[in-house]
Amino acid sequence: MATVEKMPMLAEGHAKLTADLKRLKEERPQIVDAIEEARAHGDLSENAEYHAAKERQGQVEAAIADIEDRLARAQVIDPRELSGDRIVFGATVTLLDEADKPVKYQIVGQTEADAKSGRISYNSPLGRALIGRQVDDEIEVTVPAGDKYYLVSKVEFI
Repeated sequence: MATVEKMPMLAEGHAKLTADLKRLKEERPQIVDAIEEARAHGDLSENAEYHAAKERQGQVEAAIADIEDRLARAQVIDPRELSGDRIVFGATVTLLDEADKPVKYQIVGQTEADAKSGRISYNSPLGRALIGRQVDDEIEVTVPAGDKYYLVSKVEFI
């Protein structure tokens, strides 16, 4: 029997997915109404409104299935309940780059990642390089812009 891979995420990521699912499910009746209205216009082969509504229906159903799958596999983790000196999922890490400039990242799930706001996926190249490390470890990571070097200066669980 195949094992189901758990998908770690923070509580706020779980809440966002749940809200997205609710919004998409609320959109279903509107799409059905749009399809019915377009059908009433006659010839379906040249009916752009009908084809657009059917395409949107397919997109919404695919998105619903994807979100339901993610929620079913979700393993919600609260970083405030974690401790230790090693970097794990949910940790907030302060790194010093090659110019000793501090950069701060939180290790999050794939659906929550947003590098601009300092949230990187545990599956990203930097996320994978950080997991299991501790303060004063040096890290080399290859990214599209080239090789980057960091020193772990602080690990927090906030």
